[in-house]
Amino acid sequence: MNIAKLDSWVKEKEGIKTLDRQGIERLQLEKLNRLLERESARQGFYRNLPRRLDSLKELETLPFTTEKDLIEQGNGMVLVSQSEIERVRSWETSGTTGPAKRVFYTSRDNDRTVSFFAAGLSELIDPGEKSMIAMPYTGDRGLGELIQEAVEGLGAVPVPAGNRKTFGEMLELLDKERPDTFIGPPVLLLSLLRMKPENSIKRGLVSGDACPPGVIKSIEELLGARLYPHYGSREMGLGGAVTCPAFQGMHLRENDMIGEIVDEKGRPVPEGEWGELTVTLTEARAMPLIRYRTGDRSRFLPGICPCGCCLRRLDRVSRIGEGREMEELDDYIFRLPWVVDYRVVREGENLRIQGLTTERGMEEKAGGLLPKEWKGRKLGSTWRAAGLEDGPRYRGKRRIEKEEKT
Repeated sequence: MNIAKLDSWVKEKEGIKTLDRQGIERLQLEKLNRLLERESARQGFYRNLPRRLDSLKELETLPFTTEKDLIEQGNGMVLVSQSEIERVRSWETSGTTGPAKRVFYTSRDNDRTVSFFAAGLSELIDPGEKSMIAMPYTGDRGLGELIQEAVEGLGAVPVPAGNRKTFGEMLELLDKERPDTFIGPPVLLLSLLRMKPENSIKRGLVSGDACPPGVIKSIEELLGARLYPHYGSREMGLGGAVTCPAFQGMHLRENDMIGEIVDEKGRPVPEGEWGELTVTLTEARAMPLIRYRTGDRSRFLPGICPCGCCLRRLDRVSRIGEGREMEELDDYIFRLPWVVDYRVVREGENLRIQGLTTERGMEEKAGGLLPKEWKGRKLGSTWRAAGLEDGPRYRGKRRIEKEEKT
């Protein structure tokens, strides 16, 4: 089995010949202390932190950074002048009407992310192949643009699809370009495979939303190949952890960040136990968050990966809170092979699914195969066959909607 490409990427970036746990942790401590020195000189949000730690274990004594901190005091976390900022990503959190979260990036931050993307994508993309990119294209080095840079850097051909097209437009692009690989949200890939089982896609890297086991299983059965899940977020520079040829978890970008798993009270848990992922971004130039609570649930898989890479591995990642229920619904409903996509809305205390099927005549059968209750609430549903004019039911993260959209 080949070792993870991320192993070579880390060695190249850090100018080292061998990679082991002792070396990784030494590198992390060195970078952490350099960051603490920068923070002390900046006298911003983290001005009260110590200027130096003697061990990584001491990181546990530092306070957490929360989403609330990021929203209310994000500007104080920026360590560079405005002239050095290449991109600001801003978005509202689900269920809030207050200020949006904003994360800042220098060109160096974005370049390093492109390089990380290329390392992860090289596991499934060969030079000369075509790769469909179904991520948002927003200009000014948005996510889609950064992935495209990485694909081009591998000598492959990007097929920009974005995330605003209808199913018909996506299927037409599949027929015309015949991409070998797919990069995008897991449910969109599943939708396309179910609407057009005979297609050119051989491999896929999925990201941008949770990917529960039922969705993974359904995609892999249609692809006839293993799937490469990736985990990242805007807060961690978009790229965080990626799957290797062993398909035993996702290797964390440990030369650029320090990951911790903590329980509900913020206490670190033993390796192998589940909890909330917390990250410290030691390499970010513009906005290096320290002990940021991601709101995502995972665990570190114990031991060295079967591929031989010593970088720590995240198990599958799921959301904490309301998003978790949507994942559980996805895990159940997408195991039904005639489901193309659906969204779910609250109707008082109950839930209603508005779904799309692979063919006409499935409406009554679809409703009959679902439970009438879900976690103590009535579960109703309406179904119709997906048309070419339809598109993904969600353009961002999947969630139970609080009220009907008009």
